[in-house]
Amino acid sequence: MFWKFDLHTTSHVDKLLDKEDVTLRELMDEDDILQECKAQNRRLLLFLSQDQCMEDLVTLITQEPPTDIDEKIRFKYPNIACELLTSDVNHINDKLGGDESLLEILYRFLEQEPPLNPLLASFFSKTIGNLIARKTEQVISFLRKKDGFISLVLKHIDTSAMMDLLLRLISCVEPAPLRQEVLNWLNEEKLIQRLVDLIRTGEDEEKQSNASQTLCDIIRLSRDQATQMQDTTEPDPLLTVVESQDTVEQLLKNMFKEDKSENCLVNGTQVLLTLLETRRPGNSPALSVIIAFLYRVEGLMDLCSQGYERSYTVNNSILLGIEPHLKDFQQLLLNPPKVTRVSLFTL
Repeated sequence: MFWKFDLHTTSHVDKLLDKEDVTLRELMDEDDILQECKAQNRRLLLFLSQDQCMEDLVTLITQEPPTDIDEKIRFKYPNIACELLTSDVNHINDKLGGDESLLEILYRFLEQEPPLNPLLASFFSKTIGNLIARKTEQVISFLRKKDGFISLVLKHIDTSAMMDLLLRLISCVEPAPLRQEVLNWLNEEKLIQRLVDLIRTGEDEEKQSNASQTLCDIIRLSRDQATQMQDTTEPDPLLTVVESQDTVEQLLKNMFKEDKSENCLVNGTQVLLTLLETRRPGNSPALSVIIAFLYRVEGLMDLCSQGYERSYTVNNSILLGIEPHLKDFQQLLLNPPKVTRVSLFTL
C-alpha cells in the first residue's frame, strides 16, 4: 500500500498574497518575509516592486517613525524595509536603481537639517551602498547630477553612516574606468581638502573625529588598491592630494593655530601617523600618539639623510610638510593643551 504525501507547504506569505486587499504592513508582520524575498518568491517580488510599495519602503527608511508608539517596535518596519531593499535581489535592485523618483526620495534624506537619526542614517547608507555596488552606473550618474551631494554628506559627517557612504564610493565601484571617473569627480569636489578643513579647533568634536577617520581609511584603501592595480596608468587623485605637501601643511596649520585643542591635535596626528605608515596606530593615549609620531618621523628623517631607498609608501612631500612643524610638536609635549574631560581622548 502506498501513500501520497504532499511535501509542499504554502508559506504564510503566500497565503496572505491570496487576499485581494493584502497590505504591505501585513506582509511585513510575517517572520518569513525576508526569507521568501531572498528565495525570490515571484508573487512576493511582484507585489513589493509595485510603485506604491517601493515608495512606501523607501519612505520608511528615510522618515522618522511616529513617536507615539512603543520604542521597542518604533523602528520595526524601517528595519524590515531596509532588509528588503538590500536583500540583493535583482528584481528589487533593478526597480530601485532604475527609478529616479525613488532615488529622489532617498536623496531627500540628506537634505534634512542635522543631526540625522543615526539608525535611519544607517538604513539610508546601507541602501545607497548596496545600489552603488549593484546598480553602479545608474546611481553614480544620479549622484553626480546633484551639485550639493558631497556638501550634504560632509554636513552630516558627525554621523558614522556618512563615513561608510564615502568609503563605498571609493572602494565599491567597478569596473576600473568607472572607478577612476568617480575618484576624479570626488577630487574635483575637493573631498580631501574639505575633510582636512573639518579638523580644526572650534569644529564639532564628532565631525573632527569622523573626518580624521575617513581620511585615514581613504589613505589605507587607496594604497591597498594601488598595490593591487600596479598596471593602472592613472594615479589615484585622492591619494595624490592627501600625500601632497600642501595638504600636510594645511593640516598642521589647522592643528597648531593659537587656540589649538587636544581633540584637533590628536585627530590631526592620527592622519599624519597613517600617512607615515600603513599599519593602524592602535589605541593609545593622546600624548603617547604624539610621542609615537615623533619617533616615527625621526626614524624616517634618519633614513632619508643616509640616502636609503624607501620601499614603503611614504612620499618625500609628506616629510617636507611635517619637518617645519617638528618644533611645534616638541613644544606641545612640554606644554600640552588643557584637557577638558576627565580622561585623555583616545584614538
